[in-house]
Amino acid sequence: MLRFNLSLRMDVPKNTSRLDHIGITASTLCAVHCAVVPVLFTSLPLIGLGFLANAWVEWGMILLALIIGTYSIGGAYLRVHKRPAPLFLLIAGFAVILLGHAFTTGWLEVIMVPAGGLLIAAAHFVNYKYTGACSHK
Repeated sequence: MLRFNLSLRMDVPKNTSRLDHIGITASTLCAVHCAVVPVLFTSLPLIGLGFLANAWVEWGMILLALIIGTYSIGGAYLRVHKRPAPLFLLIAGFAVILLGHAFTTGWLEVIMVPAGGLLIAAAHFVNYKYTGACSHK
């Protein structure tokens, strides 16, 4: 009997899932940082963590999340799954973070910025699920 193998094999780059794990961790840490630092702002220097309240630390975390997210989710979109949902979540997450920092203050900023970080973590999670769903054997 003659059999044809018509299945498409999409090799998932090994670093894509690793980057999604790192992206989920970094985005979740960013969300926790943005939620906890305003509450503990006055006590951070007492326990030696005053540097966490520095704006450079926050923007560094945002930049790291942007680089990892763009590389991981953008690369998986272009090479593997072609589904736009992770990209939309990533863009929405960064938009919420930037809007939270630029146009809000007080309790609204404390809600918006961590929500944006959690959207970015969700983008990595969805991307991870899509890349796993696309590896056919």
